[in-house]
Amino acid sequence: MPLASAKIRDVLENAIKTNWRVTAAWGGAVLALDLGTKAAVLKYLDDWEPRPVIDGFFHLILRHNTGLVFSLLAGEGGWRQILMTALAVLAILAFLYFFIQTGLGDRNRLAALGLILGGALGNIHDRLRWGAVVDFLDFQWRGHHWPAFNLADLAICLGAGLLGLGVWRGRPAKTEGLG
Repeated sequence: MPLASAKIRDVLENAIKTNWRVTAAWGGAVLALDLGTKAAVLKYLDDWEPRPVIDGFFHLILRHNTGLVFSLLAGEGGWRQILMTALAVLAILAFLYFFIQTGLGDRNRLAALGLILGGALGNIHDRLRWGAVVDFLDFQWRGHHWPAFNLADLAICLGAGLLGLGVWRGRPAKTEGLG
């Protein structure tokens, strides 16, 4: 086996052996909460009928998003599926890159990656099962309306924000033991 391949294999094995538990725990928790809330929404809500929780601010509403984030490209043809597949592959590659680069015990970064992973798996589940993502959290404020979203979207945004904050604060991934 060439030296580069052996080094890559060693780095992957080390990252998986030492860091997967934290990421899997966060990802599993997000996935369970996301799928559970979506199952309840599908059972108890009707399409496009808002249920006020805090009238004029927060409603529950069942929407099926066939597009990308915030329903972008929802009305487009079959090429949308190719684009979404390509974006999913890029997201997986980015996830793997950050996961492998994460040093031993960097629990903040591992938790952020777990949030992203759990959210992504929740939305992938919806697309495979129903052909659309189930959205149900609906916020408004003084005439401004935010597009409906779900817990998976929230977890992805929080995870990406935490990951970005770590990069912005200049904390490089700890690399001891990874090479």
